[in-house]
Order: sequence, then C-alpha cells, then structure tokens
Amino acid sequence: MEEWRGGAYRRTLRLPGGPGIVALRPQEGHVAAELRLTDVRDVGAAVARCRRLLDLDADPEAAEQTLGADPVLAPLVVAFPGRRMPRTPDGSEMALRVVLGQQVSTAAARTHAARLVSALGTPVHDPVGGLTHLFPAAEAVAGVDQETLSFPRTRRRTLVMLAEALAAGDLDLGVGADREHARSVLTSMPGIGPWTVDSIAMRALGDPDVFLAGDLGIRQVAAGLGLPTTPARLTAHAHSWRPWRSYAVLHLWGTLDHPITRMPKDGS
Repeated sequence: MEEWRGGAYRRTLRLPGGPGIVALRPQEGHVAAELRLTDVRDVGAAVARCRRLLDLDADPEAAEQTLGADPVLAPLVVAFPGRRMPRTPDGSEMALRVVLGQQVSTAAARTHAARLVSALGTPVHDPVGGLTHLFPAAEAVAGVDQETLSFPRTRRRTLVMLAEALAAGDLDLGVGADREHARSVLTSMPGIGPWTVDSIAMRALGDPDVFLAGDLGIRQVAAGLGLPTTPARLTAHAHSWRPWRSYAVLHLWGTLDHPITRMPKDGS
C-alpha cells in the first residue's frame, strides 16, 4: 500500500468515492502531488489527507525558535530547517501499524504490516507501479479470525481489540479528535503501553508535544550528544522544548545511522 518509486513516495488512499493513489515528489520549495482517483470529486479530500500526511500546516519556525535555544539541539535545527512530523492520512491505520511495530525491528514491523495488508486490504489497480491494496479498514481487522494472523498471540489480541474500538467509534483518531480522551481510551487497553500511546498521539493525532523518553533510539542519541539518558532526567531536560517536543524527537531520530533516516531505493 506504499512504495518509493521514481523519486516519489507513492501510496494508496481510502477516499469517499473509492480507492485513490497519490505520488508525492519533493521539489524545491514544494511537494508535487500526482493523483489517480476513482472519483474526481475526491480531489479535495485527497489533498487534505496528503497535507496531513506531510504535516504541511505546521509552523516550523515557531518550533525552531524554541528548540534552537537549546545549545544541543541548535546545530540540528540549523542543519535541517523546516523539519515536519511524518503523520498519516488515516489515524486508524497509523494506530494499527504502531501496534504491529511494538517491540520489533522496523523490518519486522514492515513484514507484519505487509501480511496484514495482503490478507485483509482491499485490492487496487496501479497501472504505473507496484501498489496492490488499501490498508485494511478497522472493521476488517476487528472481524478477522485471530488464528490466521502470523504474529505473537498477545499482539493479535491487542490489534483486534484496538480495531474493535476504532470500528465501534469508542476511539476517535480523526481530525479534531479529543487527544486526552483518545489517550485515556488507549491507556485502558491491555497490551498498549506508554510508548504505543505516545507514538499514536504523535503520528495519528498530530500532537506536537510528545516526548518518547523511553525510546531506545532517543536514549542512544542522547548519550552521544551528552544529554541525560535516564527517562526521568531526559524528560526533565526536555521540558524547555515544550510545546514542540515531537519535533525535537524527529531531530534526534534524524541523527541515527539507520535505513529509516535515509532516502529509500526505488521499488522499496
């Protein structure tokens, strides 16, 4: 349901009039978008979801003013001005993907997601690339036979329970959702801990002030930059980064030598 091809990030979109495909290509000063839609009336909805995906309505200058006041973050802010928060066109999709990525490598998370998409996603036709499915709707995941899912049993239960809450409307991760209520609902679910709640708040709800103090990558970067490495002390240091701690997390992650911080190869 997503790929990098021909210098563009391409993905499928679930839209009111039917499946769509968007190709987003970085250009000087803007992002070029090419849309393939089932219904042309979905142009507005597709553009809005792409803007949300790329965090294009953010105010990076305000974040940089605060984060740049910290001598440790200042060089990162100068090196990568205008950094945005990678989000999602669909909050339910992101929440389910975060659960799939709990306590596994990014490669394993991609494998789990690919299996779920192949098994439960709606097929689409892509005449110019390798996209094959929409990400499964929460209703499809909620109704799945858990024994058919090829990952640990506890993860299956958590995934289906989350999908059930999303499908029933008990958990709202859409535009304008109440972030604190969503956090409360997520926290009450067995198998969903603080890292998962914070990741969903950052990526699905677009909360600009999330700090993943217990994230392994953040702690590794903190050690290299001379920042505190225990979650409590690191959180205390990050207090001055409020209300833009999500963007601080992105700057710190960006220093990691990891495939996820580099441009991918075509077809990946």
